[in-house]
Amino acid sequence: MLPLVCVSQALQQLYYDPDMEQKNAAQRWLTQAQASPQAWHFCWALLGPDKLPEVQFFGASTLHTKISHHWADLQPDQHPGLRTQLLSHVLRFSSGPRMVLTRLCVALASLALNLVPQAWPKPVADLVRGPQEGPQEPPPHARCLVLLELLTVLPEEFQSSRLAQARRAQLREALAGEWATVCPLLRRLLQSPDSPGPVKQRVLRCLSGWTALGVALEESRGLVEDCFSALGDAELFDAAVETIVTVLSQPDCQRCRAALGGLIPVVLGLRERLEAAAGAGDMETTHGICRIAVALGETHSRVLLEQVDLWQDYLALVNMILFCTGTPGHYPVSETSSSLTLTFWYTLQDDIMSLEEERQALYLSVYREVYVRLVEVLLQKAHYAPEEEYASWSVDDKEQFRTYRVDISDTLMYVYEMLGAELLSSLYERLGGLVLGPGRGAAWQDIEALLFGFQSIAETIDVNYSDVIPGLIGLLPRISISTVLLADTVMYTIGSLAEWLADHPVMLVKILPMVLQGLAKPELSVSSVSTLKRICRECQHDLAPYAHDIIRVSQVHIDRGPLSSQCMWLMQGVGFLLSSLPVEAVLGSLQSFLSPHIQRLESLAQQQPCPSSKPSIIHILGLLSSLFTTLDINRHAPSLETAVPAPPTPPQVVVVLQQVLTLIQNILSKWLNDSEVVEAVCGVFEKSVRTLLHGFGPMVPQLSAMLGQIYCTYPQSSALDLTRQMVHIFAAEREFFSPVQDLVKVLTSATLAIFQQGPRDHPDIADSFMQLHAQIFKRKPDFYLSEHLDVSSLFCCGECFNIELFVPSTELFPRFKDLPAVGAVVLSEGRLLVQTLLQAVGGEAPRSLGDHFSEVLFSMNRNCVGLLARWLEETLQDPTFPSTLVSIQQKDAFRQRLLREQTNRRQVKDVVKEFSLLCRGHFRTCEYRAACG
Repeated sequence: MLPLVCVSQALQQLYYDPDMEQKNAAQRWLTQAQASPQAWHFCWALLGPDKLPEVQFFGASTLHTKISHHWADLQPDQHPGLRTQLLSHVLRFSSGPRMVLTRLCVALASLALNLVPQAWPKPVADLVRGPQEGPQEPPPHARCLVLLELLTVLPEEFQSSRLAQARRAQLREALAGEWATVCPLLRRLLQSPDSPGPVKQRVLRCLSGWTALGVALEESRGLVEDCFSALGDAELFDAAVETIVTVLSQPDCQRCRAALGGLIPVVLGLRERLEAAAGAGDMETTHGICRIAVALGETHSRVLLEQVDLWQDYLALVNMILFCTGTPGHYPVSETSSSLTLTFWYTLQDDIMSLEEERQALYLSVYREVYVRLVEVLLQKAHYAPEEEYASWSVDDKEQFRTYRVDISDTLMYVYEMLGAELLSSLYERLGGLVLGPGRGAAWQDIEALLFGFQSIAETIDVNYSDVIPGLIGLLPRISISTVLLADTVMYTIGSLAEWLADHPVMLVKILPMVLQGLAKPELSVSSVSTLKRICRECQHDLAPYAHDIIRVSQVHIDRGPLSSQCMWLMQGVGFLLSSLPVEAVLGSLQSFLSPHIQRLESLAQQQPCPSSKPSIIHILGLLSSLFTTLDINRHAPSLETAVPAPPTPPQVVVVLQQVLTLIQNILSKWLNDSEVVEAVCGVFEKSVRTLLHGFGPMVPQLSAMLGQIYCTYPQSSALDLTRQMVHIFAAEREFFSPVQDLVKVLTSATLAIFQQGPRDHPDIADSFMQLHAQIFKRKPDFYLSEHLDVSSLFCCGECFNIELFVPSTELFPRFKDLPAVGAVVLSEGRLLVQTLLQAVGGEAPRSLGDHFSEVLFSMNRNCVGLLARWLEETLQDPTFPSTLVSIQQKDAFRQRLLREQTNRRQVKDVVKEFSLLCRGHFRTCEYRAACG
């Protein structure tokens, strides 16, 4: 038996030792101690009255662990004694410490779940009646709190327990049958004027837990109405709101349609209080009542719509939610409720549109006016605060408001599904009145909100057939812009119309000057650059007349601007533009545009490395990378996935790339040990390879040599990722096979040398390395016929990374028979791999990696099942492997189930997951037998 003093010393070390390594060691030892048979005994000693609360808590936690995960250790005749002893301790700790009492109650709940219904048919009724024997009962108030704690944790423990489906259904039915005992007790305590606040709060929390068991709303309607009454008590308001929302959010409530419909008037009865709270700026009360209304309206929208006799009540509820959407004040500074309602409007629209045609037409007419008013409300809520007030907001408040406007934008899109073209016409008429009206004294926020509405719809809805968009294009230049916020929205609105402009290029002459003028203003940098990029992408075939101006203004902006992401976006836009020009015009435009940057890069390449020049180098490389991301001369070529050779890239583009490559080689001669510079270099060529595909071919030999030099000097995952792209495109081409294969040899040799020194110190390299070889197995397994590629070392290195990084190389197993080198490695190392996998599944690796382990086992099972069967049988013969918590019979069941599944990947994952849980003590033995049987 484990000496109690050892447990005490370990707890002392865990709680009070300042050394984290010692703490972790104590944690591991205590976890093993909890799993030992002796824990059934020492847990009671740790609960002694002379122990510290921390020690008592560990004792209670150990008791819960044993009952929930090691119940099979006990014989049936031991159950009554354990129950009596546990009840006694629960009562003894009724006055605290609270954390120990709660843990003991959870242990008692777990015990009840193991005994129900055979050995303890009515645990709740017995607990309510109170103990018939044992120590002196605590005072009534303390006993009441203990009872409520037990009743609260019982359904919570049921929800969190891992149970077989049949057992879960059996327990759910048994516990639901106890509601007839629980409900009257809770009502009596909640209604009693003598019940103190803490008791009533526990009652409310208890109801939330039982509701999740699927208790019929009809059986608890009176208690739910009592919860509404509790909203009048300021001390109980928050708890009552949480409970009501939990009850109303249960989909099972829809089975009791009459009871559900009866709650609508109860919720509507809160309307007056809601309006008073909103008018007084009482954010807490407004927020709580809004949550209740939304929970009822959103969760049960479809059911309430189908009850035609309730249409007036539900319409009143919808109008109440509309009031919540329009809560006075600016979100999130002076109100926080309106955001809760936005999802409701999508749900309502979706449910109406999914009804049968006749009823859909009826509700469209009923709710049309509601959605018209909703547009007014949403645009008002999207208004910016006055400039001085908005400037005083914190950064976090401004970000929340930005996100809130995105949600409003999504909601307007749903409204369009209800109102259609009528919505755009309404927005256009109002905007025209503000821009062209006689007074023209509208607040800029009004104009901005309307443009925001247009933008929201145009971003996601096809507006090509709208007859108001030409008028909108005509209005945009006539808007008097007095603030950056309005100017930004004008720009983003233009950007949202980029696809429309592609179909109506004649309108570009009105819009492009505005965008280019905005580009000249630093404060509009983000919005104008984003808009120009979108226009260049969507309208590239119609921009030739404007190419000179766009390139000129873009060059000025890049030269003037800071080293920012906007410059990268602008380069991408220029790449789209150049891609659309005639081939003979590309070279001149490209050279004139890149000339200043290349000259600057030449100057930097001649300088000695220093911190001040590094940002400029990385920035220019980033510009080149962004340009080559979109400079698609072969834009009509097949996709990368087809890997079919495309027409040769025009020589002028190759000339520019080779000029860049020469410069980069000069830079690397001085910056080869700087990871950021190397990563930026690899980024340039990775984007070029992705975009130019086979047109990049002439540069493959030079780039391969350079990558080998980079990696051998300073290994980086970016070099491996770029090599993977080259393998994908060029490995199958005879003229490039040799340089790419030589590069793979160099990278593989260098990487394996790194792993020998300490593989876990380089997870990014390991991941990219495995992804590279997975690509090779798919595209060109002939690489492994070379005697310079050590397949054995490649296979074994996966075992150094808890297998998860080996998964991409599961492509190796299908080559088991046709590649002799692979077959030899699998035969010699496969058993060790299986053993490592089972160790990981058995508890040596995090459970989150379980799917990775399953992938490896599935690939082996599919391609070399005979070997896998033999290795499983050999490795699982050890009684303690992979865990002491599983028997030989359970391991045999796991092996048989696994070997049966050679085609169903999902089933293999389930088998491995269940076995992993069993090995870790998280899956009950009886349930595993049921799953196996």
